[in-house]
Amino acid sequence: MTPELVIFDLDGTLLDTIEDLANSVNHALQAYNFPTHPLEAYRYFIGNGVNKLLERALPEDKRNADYISMLKMEFLKHYYTHAEEFTKPYPGISNLLVDIQNKGIKLGVASNKVHDATVQLVQRFFPDIHFTAVFGQREGYPVKPNPGILEEIIEMAKVEKTNVLYVGDSGVDVATAYNAKVPFVGVLWGFRPQKELEEVGATRFVETTKELYQLIVQAP
Repeated sequence: MTPELVIFDLDGTLLDTIEDLANSVNHALQAYNFPTHPLEAYRYFIGNGVNKLLERALPEDKRNADYISMLKMEFLKHYYTHAEEFTKPYPGISNLLVDIQNKGIKLGVASNKVHDATVQLVQRFFPDIHFTAVFGQREGYPVKPNPGILEEIIEMAKVEKTNVLYVGDSGVDVATAYNAKVPFVGVLWGFRPQKELEEVGATRFVETTKELYQLIVQAP
């Protein structure tokens, strides 16, 4: 059955943001004379919100609230002015969203990226898409895999959970869908390998946006 609402993760699902994120974290690390990391390392740092990202990037003996808070200020200051330098939609994503919208299906974004940056990037890259809601990590709200962010969007869309599809690229996304009790499909163009998603329980995967569109609209 075609879903009434499709909710997307952002980083690694709609947008390839890894280079800008890595550059901003490395900038913050350098500001405090900490070692930096290669781009590929950030594929495994990203996914659980900004605090966890920075914790993973810090040296093991510096992974505490004080250092995370210190690094976070420097990271955000840099990221808000450099978030669009290398970031871009994955191939076919922009057309996919238009095609889904034209089918009358509602759309949402649920990300662990800081909220203001999430909204900024969605508006920048998908200005013609009318999302039911675009939520990132907000103060006072738990991050994924807590299901609250999905449940809030579902309530706003006024649809039943059985008529929802959540699309993501990581084990965190799989767990979020499981906790929210909504169907899930994993994209294989993102940051994490298929094995990670399978280990958390994912069983449906797509390799291209064409496959995802066919799955959503149940096209032959």
